[in-house]
Amino acid sequence: MNSKLPDPARDEHIMNLRYPGVCTSCSQGIPRDVRAIYSPATRSVRHVTCPVLDHGTAGGSAMREYERRMARDTAKIEAHKDNVKAVFGDGVMGKIAMFLAVDDGPRGSTSVWKQGAVGEEKVAARLDALGEVGVRTFHDRRIPGTRANIDHLVVTPWGVWVVDAKRYINKRPTYEVCGGLFTPRREELRVGGRAADKLVDGVLWQVERVHAALEGPAPVTGLLCFVEADWPLIGGSFNVRGVRVCWPARLAKTLLKSEEPALDVEAVSRRLAAKFPPA
Repeated sequence: MNSKLPDPARDEHIMNLRYPGVCTSCSQGIPRDVRAIYSPATRSVRHVTCPVLDHGTAGGSAMREYERRMARDTAKIEAHKDNVKAVFGDGVMGKIAMFLAVDDGPRGSTSVWKQGAVGEEKVAARLDALGEVGVRTFHDRRIPGTRANIDHLVVTPWGVWVVDAKRYINKRPTYEVCGGLFTPRREELRVGGRAADKLVDGVLWQVERVHAALEGPAPVTGLLCFVEADWPLIGGSFNVRGVRVCWPARLAKTLLKSEEPALDVEAVSRRLAAKFPPA
């Protein structure tokens, strides 16, 4: 992740507040001239005795799964080498047999986890940079009662976003409308020419869980962010079945509005952080 982006934990410092504020941890007011912890990255304050919310680590669970699978694959490769050596020995025939029988590269199903983790980190870098304008982002959050997780939960002054990062290198996401005169009209997402509606279904399912957890009027919107995809020079972003589809550099224009804030960012952030713990 880009080290030049704001790091709330690193940049925080204790100071006497020049203006009153609200603690991001306990939601209690902090009067001016009271000693508190100030974060320049998010322009937020909290009591010295209150802990900071855990914003999670982008791609953390995906990278752990990659490492677990890589260790398993490596163990199988080593066991296979031992078997080949036992059969053919250490001579020339044994070396030839080793070259022919052993593939030292990771399996495709293993590598995809690392690829996904890198995609999440790239999206997180863009989202974390929005902290200085009041946007709070929580990465790699577990959905209790399931094996699923949310890549990024973003709380803006205008609403909540469920952001799913996808890394499809050099493949173009497109929007298509199917059906018409004699069949029901339906919207479809395609990636590299292949149907990818399951990605939209997954985001909409996550949106439902987040909306239910909030138990309030805060709007929740889904977003698919494709990293290193083949986007056209002009246009490219679109909506499909209520889910926004775009690329990392487009996130700021998509999430930010030039309107008066309509959401208590800190209160919503605390609730979401409690409902969806780090994965």
